[in-house]
Amino acid sequence: MRSEEIVSRILHRDGLMLVLDKPAGLPVHPGHGGGETLTRHLDALRYGLKWRPELVHRLDKDTSGCLVLGRHPKAVRRLNELFATGRVEKAYLALVAPAPAEEAGEIALPLAPVSPDTPWRMTTDPAGQPARTRFSVLARAGDGSRALLRLEPVTGRTHQLRVHCAAAGFPIVGDALYGGAPRGSRLMLHAWRVSVPMQSSKPPVRAEAPLPEPLASAAAALGWEEGIQGDPA
Repeated sequence: MRSEEIVSRILHRDGLMLVLDKPAGLPVHPGHGGGETLTRHLDALRYGLKWRPELVHRLDKDTSGCLVLGRHPKAVRRLNELFATGRVEKAYLALVAPAPAEEAGEIALPLAPVSPDTPWRMTTDPAGQPARTRFSVLARAGDGSRALLRLEPVTGRTHQLRVHCAAAGFPIVGDALYGGAPRGSRLMLHAWRVSVPMQSSKPPVRAEAPLPEPLASAAAALGWEEGIQGDPA
């Protein structure tokens, strides 16, 4: 991926922060196997500042959508504080199978690593860290085989949305780690919207990342149209 393409995916830019529409398949940090990462392209996002922007949260490699970066050290500190105290509002869209029985609800299941050797792989554990996810159904198949969900993480644990959906009985389509999908499947999880109260004297910074394919087509097949139905702000 070229840096020009990363630049073209900027959803919001001001003097303090950026919001980037991260493509699925692009890791934000280098992994053990090397390869392409977002951090290789951060110099292209300086826009005249002497600092490279810094990531203040992360998205999984296979998750697309809104990713927030701070543009200078003071802004990074402010954003870290907002994320740490839960004041940043995030909404994800996910295709799940089967559909949940309820139209809306909250999943409250503590999470912990499966083992010390795999700190990146999580499981539900009564002794783990508290974790809460709110969900609502935006559209569902008539036979209950699939549904498009809006997911709102109240807490921000590793792989929280993926583990919670799987544990609740409606895993995210394409999740090979927690949902039993074949290895190499496309994860149908998208960081759709973010709202950041960066400055108390101004309205929150809001950004929305359009649904990528094939999630957009899957949502349309369920009768949901972005910006028209079932997408309260």
